[in-house]
Amino acid sequence: MKFLPAALDGVWVLELERREDERGFFARTFCEHEFARHGLNTRWPQANLTRTLRRGMLRGLHWQAEPHPEIKLVRCVSGAIWDVVVDVRPTSPTYGRWEGFELEGQGIRQIYVPAGFAHGFQSLSDGAEVSYLMSDCYQPSLARGIRWNDPRLAIPWPVRDPVLSERDAGLPLFGPVGS
Repeated sequence: MKFLPAALDGVWVLELERREDERGFFARTFCEHEFARHGLNTRWPQANLTRTLRRGMLRGLHWQAEPHPEIKLVRCVSGAIWDVVVDVRPTSPTYGRWEGFELEGQGIRQIYVPAGFAHGFQSLSDGAEVSYLMSDCYQPSLARGIRWNDPRLAIPWPVRDPVLSERDAGLPLFGPVGS
C-alpha cells in the first residue's frame, strides 16, 4: 500500500498495490505492520457494509464522540461514491474544514478517517456498496452528526437534492468556527 497524506491532518489516502496475473488481481487492504509504521490505528473490532440503492442518496455526516471516538477505514467495493470528511476537533488548526474524495469499486483507493472527523458520502451510482472498518463498536448514545447542507461548510455535493434518511435530514448545523 502507498500511504498518501491528505490535506487535513490525520486523514490518509491509501492506494492499494495490485498484483495482477491471468486470474485477476490481489491487493492488501490492511497490514498491521504498515499501519503501525505510519502511526495509524491497527485495531478494528467492527466492520460495516452499506448498499445505497440509487445515485444521489446521501449518508452522513456522522461521527462518534468521546470516550469512544471512531476511526474509519473506508473503501467503495462496488459502484462509485463521493466521500467527505469534516474536521470537528475544536483545537485543530483545520477545525471546520472538509475534504472530498471520489472512490470507485474498481479503484485502488481507500480513505483513513481519524477520530474527530465527521464522515459521509453520496452515491454516484445505483447500488454503490461501501465497506468500512471501525476502531470502536457503535454506541448510539455517542452518535453525533452535522447537516449535509450546512452553509458554514458549503460542501458542493455532486448530485443536487439528495435523498436522505429522516435522521440525516434532521441533523444540526455545524455553526460558526469556535461554537
